[in-house]
Amino acid sequence: MMQFVRFYIGFLSAALFVAVSAAQSGADFLSQYKGTPFHDSKYGGGPQKIPGTVMCAYYDLGGEGVAYHDVDAKNNGSGALNPANGTYMNEFRMKEGVDTSYTKFGLDPKIDDTSYDKVTPAEGLLYVGWTEAGEWFNLTVEVAETAEYSVDLLYTSNRGGTISLDVNGNQAGGPLKIASTYDAGDPVAWRQWHHWNVARDLARVQLEKGRNVLTVHTVTEGQMNYATLEFRRTTR
Repeated sequence: MMQFVRFYIGFLSAALFVAVSAAQSGADFLSQYKGTPFHDSKYGGGPQKIPGTVMCAYYDLGGEGVAYHDVDAKNNGSGALNPANGTYMNEFRMKEGVDTSYTKFGLDPKIDDTSYDKVTPAEGLLYVGWTEAGEWFNLTVEVAETAEYSVDLLYTSNRGGTISLDVNGNQAGGPLKIASTYDAGDPVAWRQWHHWNVARDLARVQLEKGRNVLTVHTVTEGQMNYATLEFRRTTR
């Protein structure tokens, strides 16, 4: 019995040490972080709110190596696939390395509004795409209450893959398996990158009240599109 008590006390001590170390590490990350919440004339600005919907395309300002890492400096969506024509959507963050685009409805052939979607996204929804393994981006958020939160991801994935989530520089969830949205019935090959789905309860993360920085990592495969992360407080 005494050995069990010693083991249990040792286990609690180790768990407490890990928790304290993680908290200190997170505080150090926040104090040194140079990125800032996204803002522009349409969105406004400030940290995104949790609980609620976090837009991936509103990743932080700060540039390569601070707010994000991308394998090339070109935005392959805004200003490229979506030609620079003076419109907000086509030129959204086009001078930054993270690749961004938006959902398009009512075209011929259809793109994001087809029967091959598992869920239908909103029209004109901005998203991060052209992802590759090793890339990441940061999202500054304001958390209303210290709690555990479940995370849903609105995404597409031609061949599946894995992602991970960090909170204030500490891994909080991952690797997280992303199911493929490939559908052999779709006759348009390039549209395999536009079959939308929601990964429900993909992760559960503990968040502290106040400002936090989330990091979304593409771990394997890539070629996934990330639109939104939905955070809900768990009931337990």
